[in-house]
Amino acid sequence: MHNISIFFTFVSVKNTNRYFIEIAFDGRAYHGWQIQPNAQTVQQVLDQALSTLHRQPIHTVGCGRTDTGVHATQLYAHFDLDRTLVPADIPKLLYQVNALLPLDIAAKRLLAVAPDAHARFDATRRSYEYHVHFQKDPFLRGRSWLLRDVPDVAAMNAAAAILLQYEDFACFSKSHTQVHTHICHITHAEWLWANDNQLVFHISANRFLRNMVRAIVGTLVEIGRGEHAPEHMHTVIQSKDRSAAGASVPPDGLYLTEVAYPYL
Repeated sequence: MHNISIFFTFVSVKNTNRYFIEIAFDGRAYHGWQIQPNAQTVQQVLDQALSTLHRQPIHTVGCGRTDTGVHATQLYAHFDLDRTLVPADIPKLLYQVNALLPLDIAAKRLLAVAPDAHARFDATRRSYEYHVHFQKDPFLRGRSWLLRDVPDVAAMNAAAAILLQYEDFACFSKSHTQVHTHICHITHAEWLWANDNQLVFHISANRFLRNMVRAIVGTLVEIGRGEHAPEHMHTVIQSKDRSAAGASVPPDGLYLTEVAYPYL
Protein backbone atom coordinates (compact mmCIF):
# COMPACT_ATOMS: atom_id res chain seq x y z
CA MET A 1 0.00 0.00 0.00
CA HIS A 2 1.16 3.56 -0.73
CA ASN A 3 0.55 6.59 1.47
CA ILE A 4 -1.38 9.06 -0.66
CA SER A 5 -3.50 12.08 0.02
CA ILE A 6 -7.10 11.63 -1.02
CA PHE A 7 -8.89 14.73 -2.26
CA PHE A 8 -12.05 14.67 -4.34
CA THR A 9 -15.51 16.14 -4.15
CA PHE A 10 -18.62 14.31 -2.96
CA VAL A 11 -22.21 15.46 -3.26
CA SER A 12 -24.36 14.03 -0.48
CA VAL A 13 -27.61 12.29 -1.45
CA LYS A 14 -30.11 10.16 0.42
CA ASN A 15 -30.01 7.10 -1.82
CA THR A 16 -27.06 4.96 -2.75
CA ASN A 17 -25.44 5.29 -6.16
CA ARG A 18 -24.13 2.39 -8.22
CA TYR A 19 -20.86 2.31 -10.11
CA PHE A 20 -19.12 -0.13 -12.43
CA ILE A 21 -15.37 -0.50 -12.16
CA GLU A 22 -13.36 -2.14 -14.94
CA ILE A 23 -10.15 -3.87 -13.88
CA ALA A 24 -7.41 -6.05 -15.33
CA PHE A 25 -5.16 -8.38 -13.36
CA ASP A 26 -2.40 -10.95 -13.49
CA GLY A 27 -3.93 -13.85 -11.57
CA ARG A 28 -0.76 -15.69 -10.53
CA ALA A 29 -0.73 -14.38 -6.97
CA TYR A 30 -4.45 -14.87 -6.31
CA HIS A 31 -6.84 -17.70 -5.51
CA GLY A 32 -9.26 -16.46 -8.12
CA TRP A 33 -11.68 -13.53 -8.05
CA GLN A 34 -14.14 -14.46 -5.30
CA ILE A 35 -13.44 -13.75 -1.63
CA GLN A 36 -12.40 -16.85 0.35
CA PRO A 37 -11.84 -17.26 4.11
CA ASN A 38 -8.14 -18.11 4.14
CA ALA A 39 -6.72 -17.08 0.76
CA GLN A 40 -5.90 -13.84 -1.02
CA THR A 41 -8.28 -13.07 -3.89
CA VAL A 42 -8.69 -10.24 -6.39
CA GLN A 43 -12.08 -9.24 -4.98
CA GLN A 44 -10.66 -8.99 -1.47
CA VAL A 45 -7.81 -6.71 -2.55
CA LEU A 46 -10.11 -4.54 -4.67
CA ASP A 47 -12.67 -4.18 -1.88
CA GLN A 48 -9.94 -3.15 0.56
CA ALA A 49 -8.62 -0.48 -1.81
CA LEU A 50 -12.08 0.95 -2.53
CA SER A 51 -13.03 0.89 1.16
CA THR A 52 -9.87 2.76 2.09
CA LEU A 53 -10.43 5.33 -0.63
CA HIS A 54 -14.08 6.01 0.19
CA ARG A 55 -13.75 5.64 3.97
CA GLN A 56 -16.69 3.24 4.10
CA PRO A 57 -17.10 -0.53 3.64
CA ILE A 58 -17.28 -1.41 -0.06
CA HIS A 59 -18.42 -4.83 -1.25
CA THR A 60 -18.07 -5.39 -4.99
CA VAL A 61 -20.11 -7.82 -7.10
CA GLY A 62 -18.13 -9.23 -10.01
CA CYS A 63 -19.29 -10.18 -13.50
CA GLY A 64 -18.26 -13.76 -12.75
CA ARG A 65 -15.68 -15.80 -10.94
CA THR A 66 -12.22 -16.76 -12.13
CA ASP A 67 -10.21 -19.68 -10.76
CA THR A 68 -6.83 -19.62 -9.07
CA GLY A 69 -4.12 -18.41 -11.45
CA VAL A 70 -6.51 -17.22 -14.17
CA HIS A 71 -5.94 -13.73 -15.61
CA ALA A 72 -8.25 -10.99 -16.86
CA THR A 73 -7.66 -8.19 -19.33
CA GLN A 74 -11.22 -6.99 -18.67
CA LEU A 75 -13.43 -7.71 -15.67
CA TYR A 76 -16.29 -5.57 -14.41
CA ALA A 77 -17.62 -5.30 -10.88
CA HIS A 78 -20.28 -3.06 -9.39
CA PHE A 79 -20.47 -1.40 -5.99
CA ASP A 80 -22.68 1.10 -4.19
CA LEU A 81 -21.84 4.39 -2.49
CA ASP A 82 -23.99 6.51 -0.21
CA ARG A 83 -22.94 9.61 -2.15
CA THR A 84 -22.58 10.79 -5.73
CA LEU A 85 -19.15 11.18 -7.30
CA VAL A 86 -18.62 14.34 -9.32
CA PRO A 87 -17.75 13.22 -12.89
CA ALA A 88 -14.78 15.58 -13.10
CA ASP A 89 -13.20 13.82 -10.11
CA ILE A 90 -13.34 10.30 -11.58
CA PRO A 91 -9.92 10.43 -13.33
CA LYS A 92 -8.35 11.50 -10.03
CA LEU A 93 -10.22 8.74 -8.20
CA LEU A 94 -8.92 6.13 -10.67
CA TYR A 95 -5.39 7.38 -10.10
CA GLN A 96 -5.85 7.12 -6.36
CA VAL A 97 -7.36 3.63 -6.35
CA ASN A 98 -4.53 2.43 -8.61
CA ALA A 99 -2.04 3.83 -6.11
CA LEU A 100 -3.69 1.67 -3.44
CA LEU A 101 -3.84 -1.47 -5.60
CA PRO A 102 -0.82 -3.77 -6.07
CA LEU A 103 1.04 -3.68 -9.37
CA ASP A 104 -0.68 -6.83 -10.66
CA ILE A 105 -4.18 -5.28 -10.50
CA ALA A 106 -5.13 -2.18 -12.51
CA ALA A 107 -8.33 -0.13 -12.40
CA LYS A 108 -9.11 1.00 -15.96
CA ARG A 109 -12.52 2.68 -15.88
CA LEU A 110 -15.13 3.87 -13.39
CA LEU A 111 -18.67 4.42 -14.62
CA ALA A 112 -21.89 5.64 -13.03
CA VAL A 113 -24.74 3.26 -13.89
CA ALA A 114 -28.42 2.82 -13.11
CA PRO A 115 -29.28 1.78 -9.52
CA ASP A 116 -30.41 -1.67 -10.69
CA ALA A 117 -27.49 -2.33 -13.06
CA HIS A 118 -25.81 -5.64 -12.24
CA ALA A 119 -22.28 -6.64 -13.26
CA ARG A 120 -23.11 -10.34 -13.35
CA PHE A 121 -26.72 -10.64 -14.45
CA ASP A 122 -26.69 -7.88 -17.08
CA ALA A 123 -23.69 -9.19 -19.01
CA THR A 124 -24.74 -10.38 -22.48
CA ARG A 125 -21.44 -11.82 -23.69
CA ARG A 126 -18.22 -13.03 -22.13
CA SER A 127 -15.06 -13.85 -24.06
CA TYR A 128 -12.02 -15.87 -23.03
CA GLU A 129 -8.67 -16.69 -24.57
CA TYR A 130 -6.47 -19.68 -23.82
CA HIS A 131 -2.80 -19.30 -24.74
CA VAL A 132 -0.37 -22.14 -25.52
CA HIS A 133 3.23 -22.01 -26.72
CA PHE A 134 5.71 -24.57 -27.99
CA GLN A 135 9.18 -23.30 -27.14
CA LYS A 136 10.46 -22.70 -23.62
CA ASP A 137 10.10 -19.00 -22.85
CA PRO A 138 10.72 -17.61 -19.34
CA PHE A 139 8.56 -14.58 -20.10
CA LEU A 140 5.52 -16.76 -20.77
CA ARG A 141 5.88 -18.73 -17.55
CA GLY A 142 2.56 -18.55 -15.68
CA ARG A 143 0.92 -16.77 -18.60
CA SER A 144 0.72 -19.53 -21.22
CA TRP A 145 0.73 -23.35 -21.29
CA LEU A 146 3.88 -24.94 -22.72
CA LEU A 147 3.18 -27.86 -25.06
CA ARG A 148 5.92 -30.02 -26.52
CA ASP A 149 4.31 -30.78 -29.88
CA VAL A 150 2.19 -28.62 -32.17
CA PRO A 151 -1.32 -30.15 -32.44
CA ASP A 152 -3.46 -30.42 -35.56
CA VAL A 153 -5.06 -26.96 -35.58
CA ALA A 154 -7.47 -27.78 -38.41
CA ALA A 155 -8.82 -30.79 -36.47
CA MET A 156 -9.21 -28.71 -33.31
CA ASN A 157 -11.09 -26.00 -35.21
CA ALA A 158 -13.37 -28.59 -36.80
CA ALA A 159 -14.20 -29.87 -33.32
CA ALA A 160 -14.56 -26.34 -31.94
CA ALA A 161 -17.16 -25.54 -34.63
CA ILE A 162 -19.30 -28.40 -33.29
CA LEU A 163 -19.66 -26.51 -29.99
CA LEU A 164 -21.89 -23.97 -31.73
CA GLN A 165 -24.43 -26.69 -32.54
CA TYR A 166 -25.26 -27.37 -28.87
CA GLU A 167 -26.53 -25.57 -25.78
CA ASP A 168 -26.27 -28.12 -22.95
CA PHE A 169 -22.65 -28.33 -21.77
CA ALA A 170 -22.98 -30.43 -18.62
CA CYS A 171 -20.01 -32.48 -19.88
CA PHE A 172 -17.69 -29.50 -19.36
CA SER A 173 -19.00 -28.41 -15.96
CA LYS A 174 -16.91 -28.97 -12.86
CA SER A 175 -18.23 -31.92 -10.88
CA HIS A 176 -20.26 -31.36 -7.71
CA THR A 177 -20.98 -27.73 -8.59
CA GLN A 178 -24.45 -26.40 -7.85
CA VAL A 179 -25.82 -24.69 -10.96
CA HIS A 180 -29.41 -24.08 -12.04
CA THR A 181 -28.74 -24.86 -15.69
CA HIS A 182 -25.99 -26.13 -17.99
CA ILE A 183 -27.40 -24.17 -20.94
CA CYS A 184 -24.90 -21.78 -22.59
CA HIS A 185 -25.04 -20.11 -26.00
CA ILE A 186 -21.57 -20.23 -27.56
CA THR A 187 -21.23 -17.77 -30.45
CA HIS A 188 -17.55 -18.16 -31.36
CA ALA A 189 -14.87 -20.83 -30.84
CA GLU A 190 -11.65 -20.81 -32.84
CA TRP A 191 -7.89 -21.41 -32.60
CA LEU A 192 -5.69 -18.73 -34.17
CA TRP A 193 -1.93 -18.31 -34.36
CA ALA A 194 -0.66 -15.26 -32.47
CA ASN A 195 2.90 -15.74 -33.78
CA ASP A 196 5.21 -18.60 -34.71
CA ASN A 197 5.38 -19.80 -31.10
CA GLN A 198 1.92 -19.01 -29.72
CA LEU A 199 -1.51 -20.44 -30.47
CA VAL A 200 -4.61 -18.88 -28.91
CA PHE A 201 -8.09 -20.34 -28.47
CA HIS A 202 -10.85 -17.69 -28.64
CA ILE A 203 -14.31 -18.46 -27.26
CA SER A 204 -17.37 -16.29 -26.59
CA ALA A 205 -20.74 -17.11 -25.01
CA ASN A 206 -23.50 -15.51 -23.01
CA ARG A 207 -22.29 -17.42 -19.94
CA PHE A 208 -19.81 -20.11 -18.95
CA LEU A 209 -19.95 -22.93 -16.43
CA ARG A 210 -17.26 -23.29 -13.81
CA ASN A 211 -14.09 -24.80 -15.35
CA MET A 212 -15.85 -24.97 -18.74
CA VAL A 213 -13.20 -23.30 -20.91
CA ARG A 214 -10.33 -25.31 -19.44
CA ALA A 215 -12.28 -28.56 -20.00
CA ILE A 216 -13.11 -27.59 -23.59
CA VAL A 217 -9.45 -26.79 -24.31
CA GLY A 218 -8.38 -30.11 -22.78
CA THR A 219 -10.81 -31.96 -25.03
CA LEU A 220 -9.70 -30.04 -28.12
CA VAL A 221 -6.01 -30.67 -27.41
CA GLU A 222 -6.71 -34.42 -27.20
CA ILE A 223 -8.32 -34.17 -30.64
CA GLY A 224 -5.40 -32.11 -31.90
CA ARG A 225 -3.00 -34.81 -30.74
CA GLY A 226 -4.88 -37.38 -32.78
CA GLU A 227 -6.39 -39.25 -29.82
CA HIS A 228 -9.88 -38.69 -31.26
CA ALA A 229 -11.44 -37.49 -34.51
CA PRO A 230 -13.11 -34.05 -34.48
CA GLU A 231 -16.52 -35.78 -34.49
CA HIS A 232 -15.70 -37.09 -31.01
CA MET A 233 -16.93 -33.71 -29.76
CA HIS A 234 -20.51 -34.82 -30.53
CA THR A 235 -20.08 -37.89 -28.33
CA VAL A 236 -18.63 -35.85 -25.47
CA ILE A 237 -21.38 -33.23 -25.46
CA GLN A 238 -24.23 -35.70 -25.90
CA SER A 239 -22.94 -37.78 -22.97
CA LYS A 240 -23.53 -34.91 -20.50
CA ASP A 241 -20.80 -36.66 -18.49
CA ARG A 242 -17.72 -34.77 -17.28
CA SER A 243 -15.64 -37.95 -17.41
CA ALA A 244 -16.19 -38.17 -21.18
CA ALA A 245 -14.41 -34.86 -21.78
CA GLY A 246 -10.70 -34.20 -21.66
CA ALA A 247 -8.73 -33.22 -18.57
CA SER A 248 -8.78 -29.58 -17.51
CA VAL A 249 -5.74 -27.71 -18.75
CA PRO A 250 -3.64 -25.54 -16.37
CA PRO A 251 -5.03 -22.10 -15.45
CA ASP A 252 -1.86 -20.31 -16.59
CA GLY A 253 -3.01 -19.70 -20.17
CA LEU A 254 -6.59 -18.61 -19.45
CA TYR A 255 -7.66 -14.97 -19.78
CA LEU A 256 -11.06 -13.33 -19.41
CA THR A 257 -10.80 -10.75 -22.21
CA GLU A 258 -14.19 -9.13 -22.70
CA VAL A 259 -17.49 -8.66 -20.88
CA ALA A 260 -20.25 -6.93 -22.86
CA TYR A 261 -23.33 -5.05 -21.60
CA PRO A 262 -26.21 -3.50 -23.54
CA TYR A 263 -25.62 -0.10 -21.93
CA LEU A 264 -21.80 0.18 -22.08
